[in-house]
Amino acid sequence: MLLQGKTVVVSGVGAGLGHRVAATVVRDGGNAVLGARTEAYLAKAAEAIDPEGLNTAWQATDITDESQCEALATLATDRFGGIDAVVNVAALDAHFGGLEDADFASWQRVIDVNLFGTLRMTRACLPGLKRRGGSVVLIGTQSAVAAPSQVRQAAYAASKGALTSAMYSLARELGPHRIRVNTVLPGWMWGPPVQAYVQYTAHIESVPEPDVLARLTERMALPELATDGDVAEAVAFLASDRARAITGQSLLVNAGELMR
Repeated sequence: MLLQGKTVVVSGVGAGLGHRVAATVVRDGGNAVLGARTEAYLAKAAEAIDPEGLNTAWQATDITDESQCEALATLATDRFGGIDAVVNVAALDAHFGGLEDADFASWQRVIDVNLFGTLRMTRACLPGLKRRGGSVVLIGTQSAVAAPSQVRQAAYAASKGALTSAMYSLARELGPHRIRVNTVLPGWMWGPPVQAYVQYTAHIESVPEPDVLARLTERMALPELATDGDVAEAVAFLASDRARAITGQSLLVNAGELMR
């Protein structure tokens, strides 16, 4: 019970990583406070994770709206008495392309969600975190430190790279309050987005899906992709007291594709 009695705010709870993180929190004895823009996702996730509703609460939250971030943090405190961790999963990753074809208005939107939105959500949780110390877990991406050849997402990588850079300042600023700040960097992560990529690529190229998957896994030190569940386990560790002396660090969860 890694998170026994802990209350964890999780943004970006949909069908993928956010759901896995929230489920892991409850499985490990904690309370999960779920935020996302779509109420239907939230209600479905809460029902699946915690049918009796004893250890979850949720509220529609757009992290680009500071008042909505504050409302989610208030919900956590009102329902469960405080906040022990915030996990920032919410992100905009649907913009593709590089510099030459860049639409900087779209880049600005990506940065507003992934960088400033995450910082808004984190700041909203600070009053609760300061009362008893705790953990901020940011979700970055391996593509911020090593661009993939298969998919070009320069705006997404830049926004997540900026977030990882911000982590160092936040860790130093918040450390005196015993608040730790760390980043998990997933690589290719088996879950709904990558499943969709494999299915789409197989269809376009008229090849079996296992062939597309094999192209991804052949670069891994371990012969399989990390899953969104694997990433959630790393998040749970960093959110827990077992990581009490770890702050300002980035953890790659990528089956050994990139080692540093």
